Amino acid sequence: MPLALLLSRIRLPAVKMPSTRSNASARLVRASPADLNPVVREVKRESSVSFDVSKCESTASVKRKRVKRELEVNGEYPKKQVGFVPDIEDFRYDRTKAVPSSSKATLSSVKVEEKVRVSSVMKAKAPENWEAVLGGIKNMRLSGQAPVDTKGCEKAGSLLPPKERRFAVLISTMMSSQTKDEVTHAAVERLSENGLLDPDAIVRIDEATLANLIKPVGFYQRKAQFIKEASKICLERFGGDIPDSLNELLALRGVGPKMAHLVMSIAWKNTQGICVDTHVHRISNRLGWVFREGTKQKTTTPEQTRMSLEKWLPKDEWEPINPLLVGFGQTICTPLRPKCDMCGINNLCPSAYKESSSPNPKQKKTRSS
Repeated sequence: MPLALLLSRIRLPAVKMPSTRSNASARLVRASPADLNPVVREVKRESSVSFDVSKCESTASVKRKRVKRELEVNGEYPKKQVGFVPDIEDFRYDRTKAVPSSSKATLSSVKVEEKVRVSSVMKAKAPENWEAVLGGIKNMRLSGQAPVDTKGCEKAGSLLPPKERRFAVLISTMMSSQTKDEVTHAAVERLSENGLLDPDAIVRIDEATLANLIKPVGFYQRKAQFIKEASKICLERFGGDIPDSLNELLALRGVGPKMAHLVMSIAWKNTQGICVDTHVHRISNRLGWVFREGTKQKTTTPEQTRMSLEKWLPKDEWEPINPLLVGFGQTICTPLRPKCDMCGINNLCPSAYKESSSPNPKQKKTRSS
């Protein structure tokens, strides 16, 4: 018989081999945590971590955000330009570039000057009947009886030589903020009487004496400090004259956009933008001449008003619009109880008679009696 056939007929007894895998699993199930093999615990922990998808996604998300922020910091990531003034988020990234403190004012003023140039390029549709409205206001202002006509900032140092007059205009403008024209004019006169419409004289006088001389202009103590600082800068950097650019004027402490535009127009005869004070801001909104960017809502700040006006008002009207509307606001279109019954454009004004007008003096007497 062949060997292969013989071997196939031999039946060996079955031998039961222990199942290492099943026994190990059984031991793991039955064993207490204290009896578990440390190696097994370590393997299980590593396995769970390696398959934690949420942590991987979180890490990837953090990396994407980090890359996005680095692109924004470096100026490589496109950002939307909202409004005309840089948003606070924009300044957050500017600070990460470690700009020296001495150049912060200059950089911020450069941004303002760049926005001025942009605003003059962007045009908008002029309001309906604006020429008739403007003509009516000019007719009402022919009398020249408003305080701004005789005591405005442009009257400061009117008899002085050009260089001294420019400095007087700057000082008068710095004092005019939140102060009536009559008060500002009187302060300029006191400085003139004491020989202080001169940067060298202001630098030599002590700050307390200067503050007492310009009192009661608004915030006179703070303004005295700013005037001394500006006088020193005029001496050291401009030979006793004043800055001749919007950028350098805005770098002076105490000088904002309204003042800078006014000084450029009056002192240097170089109108680069509209000077918008509280009267121009209020009246432009009452007339429906200005709106916030991309809306039909009223502007809320003088800067918004300036940007909106410059989009449609002809440039030859930029300089005269300030004294025109200031005088109109001082005499007829007053902040409280505007005299709509005396206004020659009440048939064209969308705000006419919508605010409480001042009561008739005869009615006052009748009520008191």
